[in-house]
Amino acid sequence: MEVRIVDFPVTKVAVIEHYGPPALVHESVRKLIAWRLENRLSPDRHRTFGVHYNDPRTTPPAEYRVDLCISVEHDVPPNPQGVVNKLIPAGRCAVVRHLGSRENVSAAVYLYEVWLPDSGETLRDFPIFFHYVNVGPQVQAHEMITDVYLPLL
Repeated sequence: MEVRIVDFPVTKVAVIEHYGPPALVHESVRKLIAWRLENRLSPDRHRTFGVHYNDPRTTPPAEYRVDLCISVEHDVPPNPQGVVNKLIPAGRCAVVRHLGSRENVSAAVYLYEVWLPDSGETLRDFPIFFHYVNVGPQVQAHEMITDVYLPLL
């Protein structure tokens, strides 16, 4: 896998906070999609992210946490879906592109377990996050593109 070091810009995002079993993330995704459609935020102009606070392989399902995000320019007003504003902070990141299903993003495992120990880099105090480059019902699992960002000092 090709690892690049990039300077990620601060990005304002609209967020659905998912707490609980990874198997139920699809319910949170549905809420975010409904909000996105209601607010006419095209995936072409408003990028889709996932901020992953823990590893679903080792975290008890009840403690699993991910922020499902859409980039926005303006503050999010109160809404029935529970979408709130947050920021993905600016900073250096290692980034790897993952091609294929998002069920098991091997690029995240590669960054943490293979690349990081030999890189001489130090993690920053922000979790790993994914940019879902292509999203929507027309995207087949084998066509999915996900950029995985590991925040560094």
